[in-house]
Amino acid sequence: MKQKSILCAAGMAVLLVSACGRQEKQLEYIGASQAKSLALEASGIVASQAEFTSVDMSEQNGQDYYEVEFTALGADYSYDIDALTGVIIEADVPDAGIQQKGNAADDLIPDEAAKNEIRMDGGNQTETGTISEQEAKTSALAHAGLTEEQVSFLKCGLDQDDGRTVYETEFYTADGKEYDYEIDAFTGKVVSYDYDAESVVPPDTNKDSSITEQEAMELALAQVPGASMDDIWEFETDHEDGRIEYEGKIRYDGMEYEFEIDAYSGAFRSWEAELMDHSD
Repeated sequence: MKQKSILCAAGMAVLLVSACGRQEKQLEYIGASQAKSLALEASGIVASQAEFTSVDMSEQNGQDYYEVEFTALGADYSYDIDALTGVIIEADVPDAGIQQKGNAADDLIPDEAAKNEIRMDGGNQTETGTISEQEAKTSALAHAGLTEEQVSFLKCGLDQDDGRTVYETEFYTADGKEYDYEIDAFTGKVVSYDYDAESVVPPDTNKDSSITEQEAMELALAQVPGASMDDIWEFETDHEDGRIEYEGKIRYDGMEYEFEIDAYSGAFRSWEAELMDHSD
């Protein structure tokens, strides 16, 4: 009898630990309630007009997300929302121009054929419900700290990246720096970015000293407010075409940053940033 009691107690302990573990992971998610609020915000629908039909958790390619579906004014709305970041991955919404049937608001119905259509406006291809190319450019430029007069754009267009609709935006500056951005097509947020210093001042090989590893790490951390030395996951000294440079990675607040720094001048030769894969 005593042995049976001990086994029962051990079983309860395992269940409690397991439950705590699940609860701790759940705390990382934004939650179903927040997912519903984000969907309403994106649609421009007020809560009193919406009737939610489902809010389910799904997973694809290691990414957990909420599938939020609701109806409002006779139209169906569906949003896939990243469970960790709250970023809208995909949206299935009616066209902004809905057809009126009668005078009552409840009789308004969407043009079903216009859902997720691709239309041409002035030569610029836009997807229903997305921001415009100009808004994507503005978001990228604001993040880079540049103005449109300081850059030349190579391209800006819609693309799909791991199920997410993004604007791929590339531009360069007069001093030879090339920037590549992915901008979420629905929210305007930066998904990933990098830049390459195509024309860096050649190193002075007669120079007696270069920046130290410590100084290089501090330069990199200065680009990520809040990050510390503990957030540097990789760091090494490399030789590239006769040039000494420092390479490393920083992981902080759900983002991974990869950098290359010229050891003589302290200039960034490249900088990349992207959302971390939470399955790692």
